Amino acid sequence: MKRFTPPEQWQVSSLQTGAFSHLRELFKVDELTNWPAPQWFSPFLKAINANNIAISFEDDAKVDFGDRYYEQVIFETGVVPTRAENWHDLFGGFIWCLFPKTKALINQRHVQDIAQYGLQKRTKHRNALTLFDECGVVLAISDTKWIELLREHQWKAAFVDNKNEWGKTIKPFMFGHANYEMLTKPYIGLTGKALFVSMPDEIFCKDLVTQYQYLDQALYEMINTDNCLADNKQLSPLPLLGVPGWHDENQDASFYDNTDYFRAKRRIRT
Repeated sequence: MKRFTPPEQWQVSSLQTGAFSHLRELFKVDELTNWPAPQWFSPFLKAINANNIAISFEDDAKVDFGDRYYEQVIFETGVVPTRAENWHDLFGGFIWCLFPKTKALINQRHVQDIAQYGLQKRTKHRNALTLFDECGVVLAISDTKWIELLREHQWKAAFVDNKNEWGKTIKPFMFGHANYEMLTKPYIGLTGKALFVSMPDEIFCKDLVTQYQYLDQALYEMINTDNCLADNKQLSPLPLLGVPGWHDENQDASFYDNTDYFRAKRRIRT
């Protein structure tokens, strides 16, 4: 079944916050004057799917889905159906460019799961793959203290007290393209799902392209070998507007006083 979303107005002003800094640096999105066509991604793409077919982007309206599901089309043909003038699919294209190995593996895992369980039954594995694909944030860390601070919802300690360490011992990399879409119109309550990935100190000093290449390989191994997305247990809530540098209002420490957004850890009684 074809998907349809009405065209949206291209507003480069939506991409000016810190959350989009990587896209501005690597793709110069702030210099675009209109919606890029699907083929615009071609110079940036180095992705090959698990069928050894090069990934390409084509207008969703021109793709013959037949009876196939979205992920099956990508796996069988290498074509990523891309809706015209659509934020969600635009950001999905950027993620294919930045995490080609991981995206191809997630696509393969979806197809394998569908082959085994069918489309009607959503397994824990497919739910986790989808959640990370849509809402994931890779938190590259060289200090394990961040895992406890953020998993335990110690928001002020993580975002205020240790603010100066962001970019040095912890650095966020967006994976979920739905996060990017929602950040074009940010709102209180916007929350992603963090996955912690260890990264050596020396990689923090490398250029952004090298950092993405390192993380793409690390994520591939974590999913393929360690099966970290067997379920949602390793994904941790992350209030996206609290990430230092991603939202102008969080420069004031009082921003984190909103406990409806920066919620305390829920304790489960035994």
